[in-house]
Amino acid sequence: AKKLGITDVPAEVVTFISHATQSRLKTVIEKVTMITQHRVESYKDDEWYEQSTDVRSQLKFFEQLERLEKQRKDEQEREILLKAAKSRSRQEDPEQARLKQKAKEMQQQELAQMRQRDANLTALAAIGPRKKRKLDSPGLLTTGGEGLGMSSGGQAGLGTPSSRQYARQKITRINLRDFIFYMEQEREMSHSLLLYRALLK
Repeated sequence: AKKLGITDVPAEVVTFISHATQSRLKTVIEKVTMITQHRVESYKDDEWYEQSTDVRSQLKFFEQLERLEKQRKDEQEREILLKAAKSRSRQEDPEQARLKQKAKEMQQQELAQMRQRDANLTALAAIGPRKKRKLDSPGLLTTGGEGLGMSSGGQAGLGTPSSRQYARQKITRINLRDFIFYMEQEREMSHSLLLYRALLK
């Protein structure tokens, strides 16, 4: 109001702006919440949907192929280095000497890994098996955010599930990606400076 030269702002204007802001915020929160719920919704157990592709399994398959290929190349390099280390030729060229040195370093590294593995196994054996955590006392129930207290005296009504049950509220976590998607769909915000700032984060 000061920027526009308005000195007197009636209380009705402030109330109107307050209600408009509250309504706008409510609309934004409802839409972003709906976007988040659609994102986290799972259709695996829905009988009306059939999975056509499994990208996660495909990625695991390609990772396994890469791992096998790397293992094969490592085995080939290891065999070459071992042959170079066993060679007894008197006249060695620099390449042969380099391969022998590399084979020696590889054997030392394998020996160090074996020692480290043995040390880890020894330490685990000395520590012993992991002890299981004891369950809570039978008088308390703390599963799913609900609590029932039962005293040793056995007061009436405390042991029934209907008394002292607290409804667990479902928390919807909205992240920046959901809000960016919302702004991209809104006509008045799709070219706003706020959207570009959010995309830069």
